[in-house]
Amino acid sequence: MQPDPEFVHWLFATGFLILGVCLLAEAVVGPDVWGRRAWRAYLWPGAALILGIFLWPVMLLFTSSTLHMIAHSAWAQVLMLAGGAELALARGKLSSRYWHLTIALAFLVSGAASLIHEQNDWLFSRSAFVHHAMGWVMIGGALFPLARTFRPRSFALGAGFAATFLVVSVLLYTHRDVAEIFGHLSPVAGAPRR
Repeated sequence: MQPDPEFVHWLFATGFLILGVCLLAEAVVGPDVWGRRAWRAYLWPGAALILGIFLWPVMLLFTSSTLHMIAHSAWAQVLMLAGGAELALARGKLSSRYWHLTIALAFLVSGAASLIHEQNDWLFSRSAFVHHAMGWVMIGGALFPLARTFRPRSFALGAGFAATFLVVSVLLYTHRDVAEIFGHLSPVAGAPRR
């Protein structure tokens, strides 16, 4: 028996919420205070890598089409790449600041995959709206890690980066398959649920 898609989305929403809170805490206290405990440097990159790993079973077990499978595998790959690069940077195995650009790449690929794999228009269902909104939030949010690569100590860029994860988390928590949104529901979307 497969769980409803919203349960899988809610699990990942929790992961993105953890990422966002960690990044927001780092932005508020600053990288020097955050780095006083060595394990904190591995917290968010490790969470990103683990989320990427957990996307593989989602791709294999919970997809309904080839397009969904490709989108979820793209998300898994870029999350693992970004998480792995950030872990290597934290460990000192990589030294170039340009490896931070993998996060911007992950946001761009994830946003594009979210937009491409949702074949319905914005107001078809709540699920369609969430995927469209999440895709554009991630594409827009890619500007924060891109700029942060060159200004790593900027509070505004760090807070914006964290806020991107928090907004994606909220959007994933609101996911439901065919619940009405704005009073509109396509008759071919299925029976409304509460």
